[in-house]
Amino acid sequence: MSDSAFTVRAATTADTQAVVRHRVEMFRDMGRLKDEAAAEAVRAASEGVIREWLEAGSYLGWLASPAGRSAEIIGGAGLLLRPMLPRPGLDGTGVVRGPEAYVMNVYVERMWRRQGVAALLMERVVAYARDTGRKVISLHASDEGRPLYVRMGFVPTNEMRLR
Repeated sequence: MSDSAFTVRAATTADTQAVVRHRVEMFRDMGRLKDEAAAEAVRAASEGVIREWLEAGSYLGWLASPAGRSAEIIGGAGLLLRPMLPRPGLDGTGVVRGPEAYVMNVYVERMWRRQGVAALLMERVVAYARDTGRKVISLHASDEGRPLYVRMGFVPTNEMRLR
């Protein structure tokens, strides 16, 4: 399908439940939720935070629908503008200031996958980040999403985690 088969619009606080539903389904698909109680706990904990961040403008979301059916949300992606201290530029010169663009909540309903929806959403996310001067865009990739991110130029970093 072509990009014209889908429309993408900015998420508002009225879309909070759709964003949260996709967030829960994303974790379910990645095998990160043990049972329905865990899914409900993530849903409940996320709803107020996402609404607050949307209102504050620290979280920006984009939602995809089939063309002509804007009420049917089939996918979404979000961008968290995380505060960061000034730091050296990627090339070791200059100073990078301002928030870091962190991609999150990328999800497409199962029946709409492999039709370019995630790529269209990610193009919007990356365009916004670049247009607003973000020098670094980061994300954590699921196994299913990794090929798209690699095609878009994302590369592994030196991030580590302690549990």
